Amino acid sequence: MHLTLPEILFEDNHLLIVNKRAGDIVQGDKTGDEPLPEILKTYLKEKYNKPGRVFLGVVHRLDRPVSGAVIFARTSKALTRLTKMVKAREIHKTYWALLNQQPANDGGRLVHFLRKNEKENKSYVVKPETSGAKEAILEYKLLASSKTMHLIEIELITGRHHQIRAQMSALGTPIRGDVKYGDKRPNPDGSICLHARSLSFLHPVSGEQITIEATLPQINVWQYFESY
Repeated sequence: MHLTLPEILFEDNHLLIVNKRAGDIVQGDKTGDEPLPEILKTYLKEKYNKPGRVFLGVVHRLDRPVSGAVIFARTSKALTRLTKMVKAREIHKTYWALLNQQPANDGGRLVHFLRKNEKENKSYVVKPETSGAKEAILEYKLLASSKTMHLIEIELITGRHHQIRAQMSALGTPIRGDVKYGDKRPNPDGSICLHARSLSFLHPVSGEQITIEATLPQINVWQYFESY
């Protein structure tokens, strides 16, 4: 459980964007570990000497083993507008992932239908007509390769549960460390090599263009690609 503060990527009166570490949870779960928003509320309360409860709204989530940029809203006005922007797909998200197997093609558009299994907390690729199936679309391209790993960049067109993990697994190239979706070995720190690399959107109050890049995790498997 992390009780230290993650890297702050952007902060103003309406927004707080942080570089989530693998292992941090965006929303409380059955583990009882302290969620990231509570850690950040403590930070805001102390920094600005705020009396009473601190408001911090969750705009979107990242799975626990995933790292990278996450947006939180510091005002209800920003939260309402950002929630609408998420639904309208007006927040552009780019992910980086490490694969052990190189995809057959250096890039492409993946279209699948996914159904979430609540008991297993896992999404499966199913036929389009399957009850509960939701269309999942992403685009990917190969950025670089080492002798043992391949770095891809992913742009999400839709935002489904475990979408990138399920779709890359369906391609036969599960994300490194993601044993839940078919990789052979877990990463020592329990992470998977999926990182929310950048965010781009219009500020929900000022309208200015915000572009954020999250530095890569400081673990060996990522370091080869750090200067890319």
